[in-house]
Amino acid sequence: MKTTSSILGQFDHCADQAEFPDLDNGYYYPVDGRLHLSADDGRWAMVAELLGYNPRGGNLIDVLHRFGNCLTDGAPGFGAFLPRVDNMAELDPDGEECYRGGVPVVVRGVTLPVDAPAGIPLQDAFRLLVPAHHELLLADGPELRAGLPDDLPELLRIEEWNQPEDFGETKPSAHETFRMVAEALDSGDPSRYQPTLPPNTHWSHWPEAGTL
Repeated sequence: MKTTSSILGQFDHCADQAEFPDLDNGYYYPVDGRLHLSADDGRWAMVAELLGYNPRGGNLIDVLHRFGNCLTDGAPGFGAFLPRVDNMAELDPDGEECYRGGVPVVVRGVTLPVDAPAGIPLQDAFRLLVPAHHELLLADGPELRAGLPDDLPELLRIEEWNQPEDFGETKPSAHETFRMVAEALDSGDPSRYQPTLPPNTHWSHWPEAGTL
């Protein structure tokens, strides 16, 4: 079945298990993100991307969370961890979490110049890439479709949204963004997503993220 309440119930369950997208994650310095909604008459899916620099993982990683009633691989929650940078050792040869300077960032085989001074934190260097290389940094079609039925149509793509500051206190079902997302998925009508709250997914809104 596909109902607004069942969709929100899955979101809440994953949030309780710490498997819902959390921009305030202590392990990741946020860099970029996006939501992808897909649905038809009886099926629904949401893929949430949170791109961030993970010092412990040693890379800029696009974390995909997958939800839905038709997933073809795995349970709702964390779906994939996609490292983006091919030349991390060249960027930070001393392991000090700082950009070496004068070295391009190679992302998925594409060489990207970085207009950043030596010594700035790596996450700040990566954030400078976002305006011009948003699509390259985030997931491509095959990455997004992994774990979803091939014939499930895309409903809506959301580039920025209002995120609850603390899922420990505010469940997805109690927040405007994800209530509207669930209504859009249930109805198959993207116009049901009409947010009134200002977006806050830009990394500047989450100064404590990544500092664990």
